[in-house]
Amino acid sequence: MTILVTGATGNVGRLVVRRLAARGARVRALTRTPGTARFPDGVEVLGGDLDDPASLAGALGGVSRMYLFPVARTARDVVELAACAGVERIVTLSSGAVTGGYDTDFHLPVERAVEGSGLRWTHVRPGEFMLNKLWLWGPSIRAESVVREPFPDAAWCPVHEADIADVAAAALLEDGHHGMAYDVNGPALITRRAQVDAIAAAVGRPVRLEVVTATQARKLYHAQGGFAAANADFLLGFEDYSGNAPAAGAVEVAAPVPVELPTATPVTGRPARTFAEWAHDHAADFT
Repeated sequence: MTILVTGATGNVGRLVVRRLAARGARVRALTRTPGTARFPDGVEVLGGDLDDPASLAGALGGVSRMYLFPVARTARDVVELAACAGVERIVTLSSGAVTGGYDTDFHLPVERAVEGSGLRWTHVRPGEFMLNKLWLWGPSIRAESVVREPFPDAAWCPVHEADIADVAAAALLEDGHHGMAYDVNGPALITRRAQVDAIAAAVGRPVRLEVVTATQARKLYHAQGGFAAANADFLLGFEDYSGNAPAAGAVEVAAPVPVELPTATPVTGRPARTFAEWAHDHAADFT
């Protein structure tokens, strides 16, 4: 049995590859940058791009199961190629926004393409990634030991990328997951102020929290570039999930409300990883 992991150098995909390899699976990793990919011994690495479905033709031979990174534009063509090649099971990386009804353009079309294929399928729907805080706050923490945040008391249950990978690997390797859509969140509601404190504890030095306006944060994120610039308007409330501007400008982020959201535990049988654990795992990335 060969398992194809697309998006294999991504934040979740690379962990999926490692988990599958550690459990003795035959893994084929597909990436746009095979020359720089670093995977465990025995992992077959091939070049390919989901934006160009034809580039996957050589990678699909002999594959029975597939982890699918979401690219809505080509999803139907990619899934059709997989089915024709003999793939029997697809596990999609989706989003909790599908469950909430917010996502109709990005992950939902991928889910529908997979479900319409007639293959066995499982959707993994993570909520907010803990990793977002590395991309948003990492540069200022490394340079100044400061976080500039407009909504310090906003709270949610962000998820460790390792929990997402654990669920995906289980769905690829084990039976009993067909037709399931797993929402995967962190184990506890945590404010952004408390997240800053957790990062400070992990790196072993004070990190100052400076409260700014949403407009100021937007300017800073756009100047920062990368993930921060690409997602600033959505994360700060200047546009909705589909990129439409709210009628009254930036949306205030609500105060903490006690919630209990699904985690990886029902699939993995292990406690979901906390934000403090994530901060410890990524301490070197903030220094």
